Amino acid sequence: MPLTDTAIRNAKPKDKAYKVADSQGLYLLVNPGGSKLWRVKYRINGTERKLSLGAYPEITLAEARTARDAARKQLAHAVDPNAAKRQARIEASIRAGNTFASVADELIEKKGREGRTAATLEKQRWLLKLLGQDFGKRPVADITPQELLHELKKHERRGRLETAKQLRAFAGQVFRYAAATARAERDPAQLLQGALISPTVKHFAAITDTAQFGALLRAIDDYQGDPAVMYALKLTPHVFQRPGEIRQMEWVEIDFNKAVWTIPEAKMKMRQPHVVPLSKQALALLREMRGLSGTGRYVFPSVRTKARPISDNTVNAALRRMGYSKDQMTAHGFRTSASSLLNESGKWNPDAIERALAHMVPGIIRRIYNQSAYWAERVEMAQWWSNHLDQMKDIEIQ
Repeated sequence: MPLTDTAIRNAKPKDKAYKVADSQGLYLLVNPGGSKLWRVKYRINGTERKLSLGAYPEITLAEARTARDAARKQLAHAVDPNAAKRQARIEASIRAGNTFASVADELIEKKGREGRTAATLEKQRWLLKLLGQDFGKRPVADITPQELLHELKKHERRGRLETAKQLRAFAGQVFRYAAATARAERDPAQLLQGALISPTVKHFAAITDTAQFGALLRAIDDYQGDPAVMYALKLTPHVFQRPGEIRQMEWVEIDFNKAVWTIPEAKMKMRQPHVVPLSKQALALLREMRGLSGTGRYVFPSVRTKARPISDNTVNAALRRMGYSKDQMTAHGFRTSASSLLNESGKWNPDAIERALAHMVPGIIRRIYNQSAYWAERVEMAQWWSNHLDQMKDIEIQ
């Protein structure tokens, strides 16, 4: 006779455990301690097995019957319910171990082994931290688009539109890596395209007026402070490479005899090595700096320790102390200034200028051609540009 809730409640413990049968193999095991446990008896391959379904009243009679029916359906397809339950438990354990944070850490470590710059890896660790501990502890396969959007909207509400955009892109990388390594089936971040407010594109502030740029160069010559910062400021206009590449410049990268600075691909944004011709003025500045830091690794070491270069905001901070606001000039702005003034001169092939700036040109064949065809022009341009910088210092603002 099938069980009822009343019969279950009236089943009292005895000196020994006993069973109260329901139907189709389902029964309730009443233990001497008072616990009441659901079990299903079944046979597979001629062997009798028992499947645990949980305890009453946490698992109701109706829920126990539903679980029994599900087990019988598995048996109909030659699946052992106990084996399926064990596999589900293993998969749940794996999902719990494969949290978003653990997968993200693994991805960042992989990128480090592939040669990504320290600055890139540091930025990604910062983005992971911004997503929060609670989000990071969630199994990566269980995170929904709504859950990710909730985290991104927190930053959007605070006006951090660019941060929210970067977080979505980073999360997408993690989800795609999880999918590629069989730990997730989809990328929830991809479904959120268009869900966030697009940030207004901001360009790095730069001075492109010849007279005003000359005034800036005079101010740099007059700047007093840590020698590493002083010389980094003076060298930056001559080589006009990215601030991170300049601050991480190492002495082994400088060939004084050939007058070149070779930046390894690990430090380059475009992941390709870049060779910079050095003018006589640039070489003179580096020789002066070699007398100050030549025994160490970095050309521009930190004031705190020679084991690290100056920080990524040091040159910008120096510009602020010189009276230039972030809306007037930035460390990255020297690239814009050089690009604008070199193109404005009309003396140089635009492709040679783009190559000097280490901008990626489309097409593998064109990139190979640009690396060789414009070298002589770039060497000549580097010297002309340094001479032009000296001339600009003499131009007074009207």
